[in-house]
Amino acid sequence: MPGSRPDLAALEALANQAGEDAGPVFVLSHRSPTGEWAELLAHGLTFDCTGLAPGSGDCQPPAGPTVGLRSMPAGEVVSLAPGAHLAGGAGLFPVLRMLAGLGARLASLPGIAAVVWSPAGSWVAPDLFQRSMADWLGGGAFPGLALTALEQEANGAMVSRGLGLLTGQELRFEPDKRLTTAAMARLAVRLIHELVQTGPLREERDFIGPAGEHLLAVPVRDGMELRILVSAMGAAG
Repeated sequence: MPGSRPDLAALEALANQAGEDAGPVFVLSHRSPTGEWAELLAHGLTFDCTGLAPGSGDCQPPAGPTVGLRSMPAGEVVSLAPGAHLAGGAGLFPVLRMLAGLGARLASLPGIAAVVWSPAGSWVAPDLFQRSMADWLGGGAFPGLALTALEQEANGAMVSRGLGLLTGQELRFEPDKRLTTAAMARLAVRLIHELVQTGPLREERDFIGPAGEHLLAVPVRDGMELRILVSAMGAAG
């Protein structure tokens, strides 16, 4: 809603709340005279928070898949991004983990209606984003539904979006009439979690799905995409 964006005072109050259990501890290392921008310093890394009230706000993100939301909420935008000195390493895993953790921390500010993870284009409910990041940063499963997205093409193929930032590769499940969309998505989320742990594949590799599916991952497009073929179907679907 117009006028609901947090201001610098709200950000300062959040920074003063102690406890890693609420997300990464940070301080405001710099701020603009107007209060529309602040630099957040967390564990030696800096991030720019822009669009704070009373400024005009940042550009509205494009439409994307919703996670935990019935629809995409309308409103004003505050953005968080790696600082200028991290420009060459914005895709590094430690930077992305800290960015996600700080995003979850900022999601607790009053008036936040959604968290948009730009690499995936996903719009996530604030409480769901907070829980997912807390679990991941605490050693749990990678939050594939929040930090990546799955899109189905007209021919039935399913492709990932946002995984490339983490591994340098996106997934592409070829059309398979034996798999429902939900079953294909479950396999994709499981593969995404494993690939985030192991890194990009440079050669073909077999995976076994939760229902005994045989998955063959083949690097294509100069290694920028993993083509997934499914065979030996078990109880999937």
